[in-house]
Amino acid sequence: MIYTDTRDSSVKTDFRTAVMGGMNPETGGLYIPVSYPKIDSSFINKAADPSFREIAFNMAKPYAEGEIPDQDLTDIILDAYPFISKVVPVDPVTYMLELFHGPTCAFKDFGARFMARVMSYFNRSESGTLHILVATSGDTGSAVGSAFHNVEGLDVTILYPAGKISPLQEKQLATFTGNVRALKVNGTFDDCQKLVKTAFTDADLRKKFRLSSANSINISRLLPQSFYYMYSSIVVRNRQHDNSIDNPAIIAVVPSGNFGNLTSGLIAREMGAPIDGFVAATNTNHTVPDWIATGEYNPRPSVATYANAMDVGAPSNYERIHAMYSLEQIRHLFASYWLDNDGIMQALKECNVKTGYIIDPHGAIAWKAWDDMRHGAMERLIADGVQKSDYTKPGLTPNIPDWAQKVVDRKAVGIILETANPAKFTATVKEAIGREPPMPERLLEIMQLPDHAVPMENSYAEFRGWLEANLAQ
Repeated sequence: MIYTDTRDSSVKTDFRTAVMGGMNPETGGLYIPVSYPKIDSSFINKAADPSFREIAFNMAKPYAEGEIPDQDLTDIILDAYPFISKVVPVDPVTYMLELFHGPTCAFKDFGARFMARVMSYFNRSESGTLHILVATSGDTGSAVGSAFHNVEGLDVTILYPAGKISPLQEKQLATFTGNVRALKVNGTFDDCQKLVKTAFTDADLRKKFRLSSANSINISRLLPQSFYYMYSSIVVRNRQHDNSIDNPAIIAVVPSGNFGNLTSGLIAREMGAPIDGFVAATNTNHTVPDWIATGEYNPRPSVATYANAMDVGAPSNYERIHAMYSLEQIRHLFASYWLDNDGIMQALKECNVKTGYIIDPHGAIAWKAWDDMRHGAMERLIADGVQKSDYTKPGLTPNIPDWAQKVVDRKAVGIILETANPAKFTATVKEAIGREPPMPERLLEIMQLPDHAVPMENSYAEFRGWLEANLAQ
């Protein structure tokens, strides 16, 4: 497979370079495949539910063709996934795709564990340490730290915005030792992300250290996240008995911040996943919904919300989405939706009251988007037209995708991506529903560990100085 660059289509490189480099240091662009191979339709159309690991192998193989032998790729997948995603029906047309059954209780485990093993595989023939720099708005850092902890030849530096993630998320980040360390930055996620991106384009720094990324900047984080889109859409398609809808439209409703997860869904669809469309569900940081509504992309400073992992004002993966599709194609494929903090709290409560399901604040926005759309919001938008809809107000924003009428006609089913265990947001969930969500044992254990995070100002000079003083060449 050949990979190119979102900012320079003349760039042509291989999987190893894309993975180990993270992003193109010459242009600052992100690597993307030049094409998206189709999975054989006979495999996708099997009547029986698929094996997650079989899907993972078949989807990963063409992207690593000629660089990772089949047996080594199989070993990577088996080691990465002692857990799988779970599809949980909450009503006849709504399914929760639970992505929190990995070691850090968040969907980032799917991408981070695959990426760590691929990087370790490629790094065997290199001399010296590969330094992973990663900015996180919540769950990425802990997943990456867990995935890379004690992996020989690799170390990880995690930047997170001090005081702007949940206490449990911060505990997960601040307690790493050994080859993983955390920096708590006096700023926002966008500030952390800018520090990391600046380091990648700092030619003098890259002469001293081998650097790579583990955000959704890195293509090896995105590709494995496409596995669970393929898996869940096939499972849901095979559950026609739940709703008796003949050939329903399958809509993936995706909590969206940096838009890496949604980009992974697009990759799965390109490869043949039976997904008709997507809902980009976000919080007050609604840069991409505004772009879809107005045609103008205006990144902005991020705003703190209860759904903090989506507090991203300048989402990196806008570049990949824009490289894959025109705005008009996106409008045919996407609906978009956003909520403010009051809406998030209401969504948490309503989901629990209506379904009995305890959801996290990010998934709550996605559930509410789907619930509103199928109970009148999409029908009103079609009837009123996009001109009468105000994209600056919470709710469904003014765009009518090709699949909209199927939602109105009750010929669609929704897959809600539940991206984190609600116990990671205990205080918010308790305030909304009146009781605490159950706490997994692996999270309870982390709360007892000491903190090691290093305070840092939002200063590239300070960040660079810290790297030069603390990273081994």
